[in-house]
Amino acid sequence: MKTLLLSGQWTMRGNGYAVNGLIPGSVYSFLYLDNKLLPDPYYRDNEDLYLELANHEYVFEKVFTYTPSRCPTDLVFEGLDTLCSIYLNGEKIADTDNMHVRYAFDVTTLLKKGINHLQVVFHPVPAYLKQKNKEVKLFGANDCMAGYPHLRKAHCMMGWDWGPRLPDAGIWKDVYLVEKNSAQILNLHVTQRHKDGRVFLTPTLQIDGDAEMKITLTAPNGKTLSLPANTETEIENPCLWWPNGMGEQALYTLIATLLENGIAVDEKQIKIGLRELKLIRQKDDFGESFYHEINGRSMFAMGADYIPEDNIFCRITPERTRTLLTHCRDSHFNAIRVWGGGYYPDDFFFDLCDELGLVVFFDLMFACSVYEPTDHLRDSIVEEVTQNLTRIRHHACLGLICGNNEIEWHFHEYVAISGRTDVEHLSNVYLDLFENLLPQTVKAVAPYLPYIPSSPTSVGGFRDPNGEGYGDCHDWEPNYLVCRNRFYRYVSEFGFEGFPCMKTIEGFTLPEDRNVHSQIMDRHQRSFGGNELILTYLTRNYLYPNDFATFIYASQLLQAEAVKYKVEHFRRHRGRCMGTLYWQLNDIWPVTSWASIDYGGRFKGLQYMAKRFYAPILLSCEEVGEMQNKTFINLEPGLFNEEKSARFCVTNDTMYEMNGTIRWELRDADSDILQSKTQEVCVDALSAKWLDKIVFEGLDPKTQHLHFTLEVNGEILSEATVLFTVAKYHRFQNPHLRYELENNVITIHSDCYAKAVQIEGIDGDLLLEDSFFDMEKGEKRIRILSGTATKLSLRSVYDIR
Repeated sequence: MKTLLLSGQWTMRGNGYAVNGLIPGSVYSFLYLDNKLLPDPYYRDNEDLYLELANHEYVFEKVFTYTPSRCPTDLVFEGLDTLCSIYLNGEKIADTDNMHVRYAFDVTTLLKKGINHLQVVFHPVPAYLKQKNKEVKLFGANDCMAGYPHLRKAHCMMGWDWGPRLPDAGIWKDVYLVEKNSAQILNLHVTQRHKDGRVFLTPTLQIDGDAEMKITLTAPNGKTLSLPANTETEIENPCLWWPNGMGEQALYTLIATLLENGIAVDEKQIKIGLRELKLIRQKDDFGESFYHEINGRSMFAMGADYIPEDNIFCRITPERTRTLLTHCRDSHFNAIRVWGGGYYPDDFFFDLCDELGLVVFFDLMFACSVYEPTDHLRDSIVEEVTQNLTRIRHHACLGLICGNNEIEWHFHEYVAISGRTDVEHLSNVYLDLFENLLPQTVKAVAPYLPYIPSSPTSVGGFRDPNGEGYGDCHDWEPNYLVCRNRFYRYVSEFGFEGFPCMKTIEGFTLPEDRNVHSQIMDRHQRSFGGNELILTYLTRNYLYPNDFATFIYASQLLQAEAVKYKVEHFRRHRGRCMGTLYWQLNDIWPVTSWASIDYGGRFKGLQYMAKRFYAPILLSCEEVGEMQNKTFINLEPGLFNEEKSARFCVTNDTMYEMNGTIRWELRDADSDILQSKTQEVCVDALSAKWLDKIVFEGLDPKTQHLHFTLEVNGEILSEATVLFTVAKYHRFQNPHLRYELENNVITIHSDCYAKAVQIEGIDGDLLLEDSFFDMEKGEKRIRILSGTATKLSLRSVYDIR
């Protein structure tokens, strides 16, 4: 088999432009990245300029020299976004309408000796959507362009409550010719069987032609084993693959080769992990369990939801994704959810999840929409899912296939908004697609992968899809304090918005834009009522910030505390709840959102806190004070519970028993110890252990706080503080924060208790060992992990005033 790559230099013309650029690429990348003919699409309100581009037709052209062989030859497009007509040497080959599908066309008779001319004509998406929605009205997320469910295009490119309306178009993956001059591998499928600690592999190889088949398996230690095709073989001394924090990510390299007369003519190489990964759903005292079981051990999923990293997809690179997912690994994530309104990620995404130990909760690309596919679109969907699952099914990280995001939960709401009255018909279409066709498709491709029809879901069929006792749940209650009354089985979405970092904001604004309520800041806040919600809970918890930078800090702190409050609660109930994937990990552009890492790659406060609340061994505190009981400051005394108490819980998500020492101290604002106690604790592997409640008589919530640590073998593994009133009523003293910087170590000095200390580089970006941390009087050393800065900015909750 011979391949001729046609990616690289192409020309694009249309809408008055005629430019050269690189494929994989798009209209936006040709005009902005390759030729700088337009300004940054994310700067201020340049979105409007780029959105107008979508109303025009564009022609991508490639002229190449070719000498035809006598062999059948295919023209292959790995990805076309989305509505296009393809011509080779003036002859129309096809029309396409699904960006998630790989297309291959037999062009043997169309290729010429010498100069060949390939054209791909992209048609305007907005006009198509308007016409389709006029014919058949469909509805979904109201942040998107009307009619978007009619088109198999990444929904978020047409707007979302965190993303712009930038419906780019182009050849977004590689294009090439394939000469079928030999036998070729059509399908390689590796299945595993685990029994009593033994592992058996069956590599099934489907080929076109007559050739010798050779399969080798190389273990992590370099030892190589030959495997017979289409036959089960036991793997001696198997090295198992484990999620991050539970063991090593051992990966085997499997190479399938076809030989003709001893010469290799086709080859496919994959990496696999030997593991048994199940979704356990069993009736119990609380309803039905919902958790991942890996190699016979229960796993509490800790992670976040992933969205596309950029609206210009060619900027999503292996290097960029590696950085993002490495941050996840280093923040103790063991799972990540691929959200269903984007695209099927590239192979390198799953390679990285395998390597870093991140179990993938994988949505198929359907989200927040009412669909009514035609027969043609239905066939295209089957092809889309078949192709993509065939491509990724061998990955050790793949833990769960989910049909869609939030459609079952909000289906009847979407139908009502659309004005459609044929609810029963649309319900049957939904059930047929997500509870019949797609599970059958998944089963045909990878029968060992667990499938659920929607997220959230309980038992399907529109029966209480977001109920507490069954399945996964999305918790979008903004009042995070009430979460302690909720006991979900697995929380796959929950979060709170926070503003991006100041340097990120400076990158898309002018100085006059830097006001929370400015037009440009509002353009970069896509959630209707989002800022109002932030302000509501900010005013409930903090004094009003006196400048823009302090407001940004306060919003990030609020976001981090809200998510932390929920995660710690759910982790304390390990066994009943078995997963927390917060919304969301990353941004698609610079925006106020739920992300913990903003578009600039900068950690918001939430990401720093995630590193602590996802620590494998966590000491957390279920405190009771005015926040929980005195919901309004002017409540009449005696009408509410005035208890001030704390109950500690140690969650151990390691594979080993933990023996440690808990020390708690009741302190005043100057960090002086008023009361303290030390207690030994032993916690079984993969479990949580509660300690007895401590009631504090006479505690003054305005001046006193609780500081606590968990120490194991002389090392503090978990440390935090809690207040017994909202921060705005606590009488923080000025800590007079100051620092010394030497050899990539920052030493912070404080004169008293300082809560949520933030460190920022003024003249450079820094990735830190920790930030947004609490500290008592004294000093704390923080390592700089990457970046350089000679001047730092420090602030704490005291500065919110």
